[in-house]
Amino acid sequence: MNIKINRDVLLKPLSNVSGIVEKRHALPILSNLLLEGTVNNQLKFSATDLEVQISLSAQTEILNDFSITVAARKLFDITRALPEGSEINIQVEDSKVIVKAGKSKFNLQTLPTKDYPLMKAEEVDTKRIVVPQNQLRDILRQVDFSMAQQDIRYYLNGLLFEVDGKKLNIVGTDGHRLSFTSVNVKDPQEKSQIIIPRKTILELIKLLDDSKDNVTIDIAKNQATFTFNNINIITKVIDGKFPDYSRVIPVGHEHYFEIKRLELLSSMQRASILSNEKYRGIRMLIDKGQLKLLSNNSEQEQAEEEMEISYNGPAIDIGFNVTYLIDVLTNIQSEKLSFAFKDSSSSCLITIPKNNDYKYVAVSYTHLRAHETRHDLVCRLLLE
Repeated sequence: MNIKINRDVLLKPLSNVSGIVEKRHALPILSNLLLEGTVNNQLKFSATDLEVQISLSAQTEILNDFSITVAARKLFDITRALPEGSEINIQVEDSKVIVKAGKSKFNLQTLPTKDYPLMKAEEVDTKRIVVPQNQLRDILRQVDFSMAQQDIRYYLNGLLFEVDGKKLNIVGTDGHRLSFTSVNVKDPQEKSQIIIPRKTILELIKLLDDSKDNVTIDIAKNQATFTFNNINIITKVIDGKFPDYSRVIPVGHEHYFEIKRLELLSSMQRASILSNEKYRGIRMLIDKGQLKLLSNNSEQEQAEEEMEISYNGPAIDIGFNVTYLIDVLTNIQSEKLSFAFKDSSSSCLITIPKNNDYKYVAVSYTHLRAHETRHDLVCRLLLE
């Protein structure tokens, strides 16, 4: 086997597949990636951790078919460290991969390709939906920050994908806040739900382009497959029951105001500097024409921010974990946002004006503190 390939051509696919490779794994071969070459000059890269698999291809000159496995992180680090524009020569000799570029030479061990655990896409009872890449990437960014991370409630460590007629609804929650977003799909489907793991979501956001080219999503009982550009992602789904998010999104919060997102974000960030490091609490004092943000800490320090708003409802004094508000203000790319409340002990419903496809719910600080030790908080959020 002998491949000649430009360093920059090799670097991008290596970067794309290396993200899912674990540095240390009980199965050593999972630290490797599978390289396959065909005489039609397609160099295919595949990596898996047994839960998610990424495969993609690049064009280069290939003289004969081959299949090898090599340490993913080492090959990526070597390629990245070489000068831009370098021509790389890759050879296999005596079960070793030899990488040459200029006067640099590296010998890497291989493992048998027959032992590489490739995942296969399910083809029975699948539902197919098609969404533009940039649209899917944008809506994932609207909700991914609400996912739990290593929660014992394993069904929260990912995003719910719900197909319902001509709608794809995506929902994330960690039990203290919830994000909901929705997008139209072309072909109507019967209602179904799967939970896509956190790791897969983060890889998708990284790999999706700002392009109107389509992503094909094939949903099966135990897995989902995402195909776009020259990339194919197969992922297992989380086997669990996602909370009934419709019970969590409040209806009838009649007291609301609209505010410029970036102005409120700046004020929140400043006020958060003096918030309690453990509880990260911030008070919102809402009154006619005025919003005050107050924070303090155990050292008796206090911050106050004041903003003008168009609001004529009753006075509301309510507290939140400021991180939950900063997250949504950072990730939603809208000039204005709408904040709706029922009273001083209710949750907060944040939406985009004139857009019914996005909703964000944050539990009030008093409600959060009252239930923070309960493992079934999501089901009890009742955020009203």
